Amino acid sequence: MPRNITARTGHTAAINCRVDHLGDKSVSWIRKRDLHILTAGVLTYTSDERFKVVRTADSKDWTLHVKYAQPRDSGIYECQVNTEPKISMAFRLNVIVTPPDAKAIIAGPTDLYVKVGSVITLTCLVKQPTTSAQDIGPIYWYRGPYILTPFVAHPNEAAIDLQRISMESTLTEKLQSRLRIANAQLLDTGNYTCLPTTAEAASVLVNVINDESPAAMQKSKGVRVASSCRSTRMALVMALVASSVVRWLLSCSCSNASSNVSSLHINYWHPQAIRVSRRVERPQLRVDVDLRETLSES
Repeated sequence: MPRNITARTGHTAAINCRVDHLGDKSVSWIRKRDLHILTAGVLTYTSDERFKVVRTADSKDWTLHVKYAQPRDSGIYECQVNTEPKISMAFRLNVIVTPPDAKAIIAGPTDLYVKVGSVITLTCLVKQPTTSAQDIGPIYWYRGPYILTPFVAHPNEAAIDLQRISMESTLTEKLQSRLRIANAQLLDTGNYTCLPTTAEAASVLVNVINDESPAAMQKSKGVRVASSCRSTRMALVMALVASSVVRWLLSCSCSNASSNVSSLHINYWHPQAIRVSRRVERPQLRVDVDLRETLSES
């Protein structure tokens, strides 16, 4: 387990303690500076509601969460088991203030297409010129809500094959982390997030595809857009033709007082039909115009 944890001000700090063969014993978290018992088992013994312990179903991992962490929360926290004699492990929490513009960047497009069987490589860069090297914490990778780190028990390990996943971090003038997934499978499709402990996260959508190339997928999208535009133009043409026919028929009916016309109806037979009615005088004149063939020819 990481023994030196760095968290950003205002974010949740998580300190994880793993205990094997716990049996009927209990785990407690102690704040070292004032020897305050924060939690014992799943119960919280502090009025500060920011502190909470979360355990896994197998009772191996006991994680102390500190919500809305502040610099004053920095210090030593001790995980204790009430054996005789007691056993314990100390962890150092560093809560730091980072620049508001500190952000992670994942190199490449925000939508990434890879073929089944290939290698997925994501590179995350974090530039923090005002942060000292010792204050920069690790970078965590997530797929959706699930963390991709081998030392954390995963609720759905069958879906995330950690044997195919590797991570490498380096620190020069930038903090860099590279996530590599070998032999990509369709189930690897998802939203991948690079989450530094000292900067805003960055995400990329990875699409694992079989045969269809990304270029073909983009072309298919373009065809759908063009088809939509053609449909819109057809509707406008129909509206203009309808308007012209209405004006012509009305002018004819008005110039001929003996035409005995009381109502004029023009029906367009098209998925986007236009019906125009105008009351003039007596019995009814009905005109049906079918433009389907005309439009298909155009």
